[in-house]
Amino acid sequence: MIKPDKKIMTKTPVVAVLAFICCAFWGSAFPCIKIGYELFDVSSGDIAAQILFAGCRFSLAGVMAIILCSIGAKKLLRPSNKEEVGMTLKLCMFQTVLQYVFFYIGLAHAEGSKSAIIEGANVFVCVLMATLVFRIEKMTPRKLIGCIVGFAGVVIINFSGGTMSMDMSILGEGFVFISTFAYAASSIIMKSYSRRANPVMLSGWQFLAGGVILIIAGLLAGGRLTVLTPAGAGMLLYLAFISAAAYSLWAMLLKYNPVSKVTVFGFMNPVCGVLLSALLLGESGQAFGLRSAAALVLVCLGIYIVNRKEA
Repeated sequence: MIKPDKKIMTKTPVVAVLAFICCAFWGSAFPCIKIGYELFDVSSGDIAAQILFAGCRFSLAGVMAIILCSIGAKKLLRPSNKEEVGMTLKLCMFQTVLQYVFFYIGLAHAEGSKSAIIEGANVFVCVLMATLVFRIEKMTPRKLIGCIVGFAGVVIINFSGGTMSMDMSILGEGFVFISTFAYAASSIIMKSYSRRANPVMLSGWQFLAGGVILIIAGLLAGGRLTVLTPAGAGMLLYLAFISAAAYSLWAMLLKYNPVSKVTVFGFMNPVCGVLLSALLLGESGQAFGLRSAAALVLVCLGIYIVNRKEA
């Protein structure tokens, strides 16, 4: 596998382009997961089938990442010692199992656009955990102001009639919000582990391990995917691909850059998610208008503030 050039991977324009690609992929996942439920005839109340669906997606994502990484390295890349096995298992519990158990169940009980908006909180959580909990970088006024401005964009787009929409549920939006904490923890863990192991290798094997765990859990809970069509198989492969590609790329960005510099671009996730949910699911109420324009401006401003060089 070709090793990325550190000087290139730390340039802000390069980080911005690659991070945006990741966010566009992840933003498309919000509506595509709901479409996948329809294609596989998975109802909003069938939690076991939703977990099984997630397991199939991430197992395939793991296989894709492992194959591509191994082809580049001209050998099978795998955890080579107990330490790397431990890294993989710990990472998969936060990145795949905990995050997506809450995310998939929550998404089934919430609008795709609103779920995308709530997910934007993970940026703020990541920066706070990196600076205040794990202390792998310092909190600065610039980072704090940038995160507040960016998160304001995420919040403002969720206003309805001048007030925050209160039609939320614990099982829906509540679970989606909980998933953001698991994601934040996984980003910090990946940042730490990528110093000692290949981040793409870790991404692939943690997806495979986490996917198998989800498949077993879904089957034991009685979940079944009984409807299989070419369209459904294609959607599952697409969801697997965006996980393998986006998370592997994100892991490399985290390896070479501060957590705050990379994760702040995650504020683009809700923008991409809202727009694509509007286009693919018809959830256009929150996607267009002055609020969404103001939100986009605030998100971009927050990203700029965090990545602006110190005077």
